Amino acid sequence: MSRGGGKGLSLKDKLDGNELDLSLCDLNEVPVRELAALPKATILDLSCNNLISLPSDFCSLMHLVKLDLSKNRLQQLPLDFGRLVNLQHLDLLNNRLVTLPVSFAQLKNLKWLDLKDNPLDPVLAKVAGDCLDEKQCKQAAVKVLQHMRAIQSEQDRQRQRKLQAEREMEKKREAEQRAKEAQEREVRKREKAEEKERRRREYDAQKAAKQEMEKKTKKETVQTRKPASGSRPAQPPRHKHSWSRSVLRVLLFVLFCVLCTLAACKLTELQRQPLCVSVNTLYEDVLAALQNHKTLQNMLQQNSQQ
Repeated sequence: MSRGGGKGLSLKDKLDGNELDLSLCDLNEVPVRELAALPKATILDLSCNNLISLPSDFCSLMHLVKLDLSKNRLQQLPLDFGRLVNLQHLDLLNNRLVTLPVSFAQLKNLKWLDLKDNPLDPVLAKVAGDCLDEKQCKQAAVKVLQHMRAIQSEQDRQRQRKLQAEREMEKKREAEQRAKEAQEREVRKREKAEEKERRRREYDAQKAAKQEMEKKTKKETVQTRKPASGSRPAQPPRHKHSWSRSVLRVLLFVLFCVLCTLAACKLTELQRQPLCVSVNTLYEDVLAALQNHKTLQNMLQQNSQQ
């Protein structure tokens, strides 16, 4: 690593015991990978460089006990800076820091802190105070840790309140959803009951209509059968009467013919014809029979009177 980038620089050559001095190296980035390979370097001096920010993996150097970042151009520290839980001494003099990450409260072993010459937030600046001697720097570490823990607690409480509000909102949504589902079930149940009742009424109506139709058909059948059975005795007389008329007409026609023939055989010159002779003979025989029949009737009548 060159002076600008750090390549070509041997960290082992700069390691003195457990102290690694990288100050005044014109660094604009931290060689985290090389530092991670030297876990015994618990004291690290990165002061008087051109560091604008620290990479997030810088917080993996959890073996650091003392860290000097003074006189750089740091505008902020990584959000998980609190992972450096073994850190006891931290020098941030003359940077461009305004606030500290909330995780700073996790530096439970921090005993010395210098935040002078930073454009700190007024509240944080008042809490940190001056670091003009050992005592003030130690007090600054204690007060800043307390302040950051208070901020962390407040944020935790806000987060808890937010989570609680979200849970309550979720419960409310679930309750509303359950109520909505219950209402929908009730609506579906009512609609199903109404549909069932409607179908039952339709079934009853169809059944009643069918029964009424069967009753009407049966009644019509009975009414149709009664006239048929009543007309049967009357039909033969009508037929008989019609047949009798036909026979009577035939007899009258035959009698007319006979009379005409008889008249012709009696009154005309045809009486000498063989046919007329037979007719006249038959006529006389019939008259004789009728007379005998009349005489017989008189005799029978007299016998009945005696």
